[in-house]
Amino acid sequence: MRVLGGRLIGGPAAGGGPAAARLSGLVGWLRRRDPGLAATRRAARTAVVMPLLFAFCAGVLKAPTVASFAAFGAFAMLLLVDFPGSAGQRIRAQLQLAVAWLVLVSLGTFAGYSVWSAVVVTAVVGFAVLFSGVVSSVLAGAGTSLLLSFILSVATPGSLSTLPDRLAGVAIAAVAAVFAVSFLWPRTSIDPLRAPAARVCRAAAAQLRSEALDSVDVCAVRTRETATLIDELRRTFTATPYRPTGLSTGSRALVRLVDELTWLSGILDEPGPEATTCDAESAAVHVAAAGVLACSAELLDDGSQNVDNLTSAAQVLRDAVTKLEDGAAGRLPSTYRSEADLLGSLNVSFRAQEVAFGVLLIAQNVETARRSDQRSWTDRLLGREPSALAGPFASATERAAAHLEPHSVWLHNSIRGAVGLAAAVALANVTGVQHGFWVILGTLSVLRSNALSTGQNAYRAIGGTVVGSIVGAVLLQLIGGNRTALWILLPIAVLVAGIVPAAISFATGQAAFTVTLVILFSIAQPEGWSLILFRIGDIALGCAVSVAVGLLFWPRGASKAVGKALAEAYLDSARYLVSVVGYAVSCCAPGPRMPQDGRRAAAAARRLDDTFRTYLAERGAKTVPLSEMTALVTGVVAVRLAADAVLELWERYADGRPPSDDRASAQAALLASADRLLQWYSNLAGALDGQASVPEPLPHDHPAKTRLVDAVRNDLYDADDQATPTAIRILWTNDHLEVVRRLQPSLVTAAQRT
Repeated sequence: MRVLGGRLIGGPAAGGGPAAARLSGLVGWLRRRDPGLAATRRAARTAVVMPLLFAFCAGVLKAPTVASFAAFGAFAMLLLVDFPGSAGQRIRAQLQLAVAWLVLVSLGTFAGYSVWSAVVVTAVVGFAVLFSGVVSSVLAGAGTSLLLSFILSVATPGSLSTLPDRLAGVAIAAVAAVFAVSFLWPRTSIDPLRAPAARVCRAAAAQLRSEALDSVDVCAVRTRETATLIDELRRTFTATPYRPTGLSTGSRALVRLVDELTWLSGILDEPGPEATTCDAESAAVHVAAAGVLACSAELLDDGSQNVDNLTSAAQVLRDAVTKLEDGAAGRLPSTYRSEADLLGSLNVSFRAQEVAFGVLLIAQNVETARRSDQRSWTDRLLGREPSALAGPFASATERAAAHLEPHSVWLHNSIRGAVGLAAAVALANVTGVQHGFWVILGTLSVLRSNALSTGQNAYRAIGGTVVGSIVGAVLLQLIGGNRTALWILLPIAVLVAGIVPAAISFATGQAAFTVTLVILFSIAQPEGWSLILFRIGDIALGCAVSVAVGLLFWPRGASKAVGKALAEAYLDSARYLVSVVGYAVSCCAPGPRMPQDGRRAAAAARRLDDTFRTYLAERGAKTVPLSEMTALVTGVVAVRLAADAVLELWERYADGRPPSDDRASAQAALLASADRLLQWYSNLAGALDGQASVPEPLPHDHPAKTRLVDAVRNDLYDADDQATPTAIRILWTNDHLEVVRRLQPSLVTAAQRT
């Protein structure tokens, strides 16, 4: 046995023997099945807090209603949610969840007075809670907990006189939950995107320095490292069922890094180190961009650092870009043999300009996230934003509005869930079942985004319930009326019920949950076999409602909707690109107007992201390989950010030459190229929506490029035969369009397999 770094190193024989080896094996198994022990942490907290609250309220206070709501409140506030962020942010989220519970329990108690009010209010509350999840992952993650609060109150018979006891139980659970998340195995404060994003920034910085200073072989190694790390970041981003972002300015800024780093890595996949090292201005831009990325990585790793270093590095990069543009205009040849001569002189500088745009976007979002974290409590309370980003209310409204359209999967799921819950409430009242709560809970547990998944979950729910009921019956038979044994088994049952859904399966979780409820209700109201039989029957009714609703409302789920979401995203992004090119052209005339299609493209991209996540979460075989589907999704990002790059390029317009009609030829050539792309992406959208065949990639249009070069040569050289900054921007804009055209072969390959 050896001691290394304060730990004992050795085999089982050198440690604690077979028991220690078994414990080590169990921990290792849990870590493999439960990454970060997230489910284990939630289950352990609940196993400690829930039985204690139930014992205190039932045994000491002698208040059964308080005990029931305290127990279920603790279960929902500790096991069903796990808020991210700092300790302060987690406590605020728990308090806000408690307030929402108080409101929904009150509303459910009032609504339970009549069948009609219960059904109508359930539909409204169900839709509001489910749809609000589109605003942030915090609301989405708390959805089941919020619905449970309403279901528990609306389905449990009781007059208004029981409301104070119900609210008291919720309040006790809320206090205990705040204490538990603060002191009982608290969650780390690290954002899941920060560490992988920082690694990508460092790798990209190293690659940019290599392109400016090192050999081809060194640069190739750096390129592979960046590609590997961006794949890791994308997997982290898509591994969750919701976009990992909240309403806070910092979280909204950080989540944009994923798209921006993906786009930057696509640019870096095609390096040109020999040419970069021979171009002083381009090499300077690469080195400055590397400095910005290094500062961004430091801020992502350590949020306590000041943003001044990043601000200074970004200014250095902007100055380098200005010199790059001036140098490009000075080097553009006044005579050339072909368009290749003219455009070849700009290839390296264009790539440097493209890299700089992506890096400055990344720096802006990292700086915004950091400044938002540094705001005072008063600024947070008043909603004072550290940058031009929209405030929380405006952002929430924008996200919700993006999904208020017929093809949104999130809208479909919200309507389906609301109808299913309302139908379960009506069925529970019509049939007069003794435990209507379990009918509604069964509906909530198994309803998914398509009929197939719903049916599969229904089988698992009923099967798990039957198995759990049998296990519970055996336990009751062995224990008899020994309440002490039941109290000892309760925390163990809660712990197992919290871990096994994540570590083993949904059906196993249903079985463990059933055992927990058998023990809980046997302590509170001993009913023996009657409870078990009622439990199985109620769950079966709830599952039947889920399957029926799943068959009636959008039965094919996200597998069908993802194609339509891709079609809309490509079409809106292509339209945005064309409108930006139109803005670029209008910069050569009085009164240019900013394009207004950016919001529509961003909204379509958000709908696509949510649809794609739902598609990944659906059970069953995927007809399209994940790699091909991911390629189509990231292609949307590339088109939209290319439009952003063109917009930023022309927002810095500073030609100084008065507008005149002699630029008409260059304008027309640029617009023709953009319209050609729009037509192709419109055809691709039709193919993804199942209305047309996949178009062939557009070939390189040599005549169009010749016309553009001739137009630039005739229109955009001054009296001294010197190219103007506008000439450089027009040629760089055409290069951005060419990048979008070069996406087409990979998109065609992916689309042909959908």
